[in-house]
Amino acid sequence: MTSTPPRAMTIAGSDAGGGSGVQADLKTFAAFGVYGTSVVTAVTAQNTREVAAIAEVPEEIVIAQIDTIVEDIGTDAIKTGMLSARSIVEVVVDRLGAWGAPKLVVDPLIIAASGAPLLQPDALATLKRELLPMALVVTPTVQQIELLTHRTIRSPEDGHAAARMLSALGPRYVVLKGGQTVPSDLVFDGESFTALDGAPVDAANLYGLDSTFSAAITALLARGEEPMAAIATAKRYVEQAARAAYAVGDGRKPLNHLFALEPLASGPAPS
Repeated sequence: MTSTPPRAMTIAGSDAGGGSGVQADLKTFAAFGVYGTSVVTAVTAQNTREVAAIAEVPEEIVIAQIDTIVEDIGTDAIKTGMLSARSIVEVVVDRLGAWGAPKLVVDPLIIAASGAPLLQPDALATLKRELLPMALVVTPTVQQIELLTHRTIRSPEDGHAAARMLSALGPRYVVLKGGQTVPSDLVFDGESFTALDGAPVDAANLYGLDSTFSAAITALLARGEEPMAAIATAKRYVEQAARAAYAVGDGRKPLNHLFALEPLASGPAPS
């Protein structure tokens, strides 16, 4: 009899292009040997170039997805991605409060890399006030942390100050993903800062980096890794998946989440 695998739940939008959202999360969970479940909050029509349309899932269906998964399968870690509307943030907070939110990772998706809004303006305050206090880890980009803290990031010192402000809202670990002003990923654990250096990643031309990074942290937490180790390993995984990115479509390249399976896939077909 096989043992029960670690379990992780993603609460996020469905991405028709397969490079981000629920699709990226489930592929990432599988790459780490974690059984993934999914709660779809919105259905998006998108590809490597753009987000063309968004349809939110009714709140009662979001509630039903969470309840039916947790009462039967359970979960060892949870991540949230695209939540879209204030009402969806509220029901997610309510159900996670009712069931408990073990090892919650919040990927605060506010604006897509293509520029499309993924979180309605009136939902931002609710996310800050109600969801972030539940988080073990939050993984904003520079642009996202500016929107969350109303602080412009022009220097590493600005990044430190913004991370402290976000930490004060409740998350145990703030992972500020690097950019031109904060070249390394920066982790704040409530007391001290750790810079995570790594191989350069052409973020502007890659599709699904944010979803994949937060999903990898979630998978590793589900496996029992400590947060700092999970964050560091997730960064290395994203770098490898980025180097193996697929050349599909006319826009940004989707990450290859299952790059480790390529030797198997290139072998002879089964007879």
